[in-house]
Amino acid sequence: MPTAQKTKVLIVEDDSFLAGIYASKFEKEGFKVSLALDGEIGLKLVKKEKPDIILLDVLLPKLDGFEVLEKLKADVATASIPVVLLTNLGQKEDVDKGLKLGAADYLIKAHFMPAETVEKVKKVLAASGK
Repeated sequence: MPTAQKTKVLIVEDDSFLAGIYASKFEKEGFKVSLALDGEIGLKLVKKEKPDIILLDVLLPKLDGFEVLEKLKADVATASIPVVLLTNLGQKEDVDKGLKLGAADYLIKAHFMPAETVEKVKKVLAASGK
């Protein structure tokens, strides 16, 4: 009997403690998780790992989340991967900018528990047909 391939999620988050919390929550839900602690590593991992979805912080070292999102959406190889921005930047301008750049959703960390974030990711995956 063939085993279902695990859905791959890439978490780009510079707070290693927080990244670990999200990673363990997603792993418990059956996801295969990759972690990147800055925007440059995140971009490299996207090309190498080909994740099904990306959780992307905005405030990151080297390349911020908006720059990473822009590069992902400009590249034919990565443009179709859904990106959920997960950040503490809650200003309307930031939310609008993220969605305009192509994010599938914009979550403010303080408003979502990791379990709720997993549910949001599942909804985005379902909506994108993955």
